[in-house]
Amino acid sequence: MQTATPDRLQCDRARLARDARFDGLFFTAVRSTGIYCRPVCPAPPPKPGNISYYPSAAAASAAGYRPCLRCRPELSPQAQQHLGEESVQRALAMIADGALQEQPVQTLADAVGLSARQLQRQFVQQLGATPIQVHGTRRLLLAKQLLTETALPVTEVALAAGFNSLRRFNAAFLEGCGMPPSALRKQRAEVPGGELTLRLGYRPPLDLPAMLAFLQRRAIPGIEQVDASGYRRVIGTPGNATLIEVSAAPQRAELLLRIGATDPRQIPQIVRRVRRLFDLDADLQAVHATLAAEPLLAEA
Repeated sequence: MQTATPDRLQCDRARLARDARFDGLFFTAVRSTGIYCRPVCPAPPPKPGNISYYPSAAAASAAGYRPCLRCRPELSPQAQQHLGEESVQRALAMIADGALQEQPVQTLADAVGLSARQLQRQFVQQLGATPIQVHGTRRLLLAKQLLTETALPVTEVALAAGFNSLRRFNAAFLEGCGMPPSALRKQRAEVPGGELTLRLGYRPPLDLPAMLAFLQRRAIPGIEQVDASGYRRVIGTPGNATLIEVSAAPQRAELLLRIGATDPRQIPQIVRRVRRLFDLDADLQAVHATLAAEPLLAEA
């Protein structure tokens, strides 16, 4: 199968070095434990004969592996910019925006100008998983993050992840993560209620001070406030507004997103908007290398 995954030698080197530049570009599945990990996983390296590499979390999940509780694949940045097919990139963006929440794959395929069979084939070639599997894995990983990092009730976590039935959510989570949601919730450290704080991963290097300075010059009065410590914005309608705040996570390739009281069903959209605003899924090494090849930009 031809996918966007780096070759095995690159994967081996990145995994052994815990190279954050490859975070989200592939996942390591360990046959002896049945889990899949990020390249930056702090666990001791498994034996080479016990591992397989997958181009996406959905591919590893479809092969029967569970997400690691230590490195937490839900924190990985996305990797759609490495995919060769523009139609797959567009479809992934639409899936992230909820295109498969209530509509069939055929509607998604029509939107990107392909048949459902063509779209499915391209997804399997590039991501190692079908659109439905990608959608399902995204939902479970979001739920896993909310169960780990917030005090939201399980019913609200299910709503945020796009499940209208708690029974279906419990069954899907048990199948995908190997434990019921309540068991994962018991394992997490205590977190305060009310305000939500989520961790958003990226591939370094990210020049956050320069990005904040850029946003500060363009801040909308009364809506946005930006300084060297972070970004704050009011979102929603006048009768149903909430405050979000973005700041650096010390000593981690992550930003912290704080969200005030809000409808849990709005959380995925808020996360997507913040990731896009700060371009957290970009391959910054590739961006810098490309810009450095231009003499005028290299001097800057």
